[in-house]
Amino acid sequence: MRGFFVSVAQSVSLAALAFAAPMDFNMTRRYSWPEGHWNWPVRLTHQHGVRAGDFIFTGGQADLDAAGAVQHPNDLPAQIDSVISYLRAVLRDLGADTDDLVRLVVYFVGDAAAESTILNRLADAIGPHVKPVVNTIALPQLCYAGMLIELEGMAMKSASGKMLPREHFHLLEQPRLPQAFSHVVRCADVIFTGDICAMTPDGDVQHGGDVIAQTTTMMENLRLALAAAGADCDDVLKLNVFYVGDGTAENWEQPALIRAGYFAEPGPAATGITVPAFAHSGLMTKIAVTAMRARDGERLPRTFSWPQGHWDWTAKLPYKHGNRCGDLIHLGGQVSLDSQARVIDPGDIVAQTRRAMDNIARVLEGFGATLDDVVKVTTFYQGQASAEALHQNLLVRSGSYQHPGPATSGIPVPSLVYENMLIEIEVIAVADRLAK
Repeated sequence: MRGFFVSVAQSVSLAALAFAAPMDFNMTRRYSWPEGHWNWPVRLTHQHGVRAGDFIFTGGQADLDAAGAVQHPNDLPAQIDSVISYLRAVLRDLGADTDDLVRLVVYFVGDAAAESTILNRLADAIGPHVKPVVNTIALPQLCYAGMLIELEGMAMKSASGKMLPREHFHLLEQPRLPQAFSHVVRCADVIFTGDICAMTPDGDVQHGGDVIAQTTTMMENLRLALAAAGADCDDVLKLNVFYVGDGTAENWEQPALIRAGYFAEPGPAATGITVPAFAHSGLMTKIAVTAMRARDGERLPRTFSWPQGHWDWTAKLPYKHGNRCGDLIHLGGQVSLDSQARVIDPGDIVAQTRRAMDNIARVLEGFGATLDDVVKVTTFYQGQASAEALHQNLLVRSGSYQHPGPATSGIPVPSLVYENMLIEIEVIAVADRLAK
């Protein structure tokens, strides 16, 4: 095996890791809406954060005020500081802090220089000892005019208040990161990767413009990233793929088949989203995953959900619509397609949103779960930064949940995988309240 990774800045000793208590899923569900926090211009059931046992999820934090207006239009440094402050307030409201972060996801408007500004400013805010993974996705626009960043976080902390054992890994052949971040984090049995792609440590793009060559390099890098934490592709619960695309099946099928070759049947849940370009010129694709493997090296059992007659892709892929390991349930992006991948209700975002939510409920039912078990929702919609499009699907999504509802992020993209497909919704649920 190549000398590809090195473990850095462990929060606990390996001996403590071996004898740490298991994750606690028995804590009462908690929701967060800190006093004076920003709000949407429409009334929703969604909350800014949800805690279920050891897992803490925040919705996408934006530089908005209590009336839903952008506070610092087109001012990236000011917006970064604002979203960090909001994120920290939600975490503290749920009994955690930035020290407990395992993943940050950043959607932003801008180029490589803007991405560097964001990473460095986030690093200064959380400090060099935290070291979560970070995923960055550049987009032409976000939900509201003048909005340049949306930041969401995931944290893990024992219900007893103790910090969970974790290890951080820096991958020697991936792009160098500020000291505050890691390429891979293992926290208890859960493994998170940051962006895995075909770039060198100096930030140069390999195989510029060639999505096929980049996909192969990326997947080999993913395999090595998982190995750093003692896992492999068969331990992956959820993968998120972003790629340069134009909303046609021909655009994604060949890279999708290459990625699929790394996963055995039955495979993880998956979401694939097109973007017009990445922050780094010539980069065509990147991937991030969540995996689970026991700390003693044993593979953990999983169950899967694929309801009868559910929608399918045009290519044969090993992925399942839902994947459960322990009490953690991941659903791949749910859409308005039929079993032959034909778009249902083309061009109608409200009808497609309702169908996607119905599909989510059906997949959850396969685990004995319901929408009330959902803790985090991420929606990608074809919207060109239209606030009206956001609010239309946001009201439908929000109306599917009882109050208080899950944390949420809404991300506009120019196109989705298939022409006339307008929305894709993925969720995470925690089954701590289900009968054992």
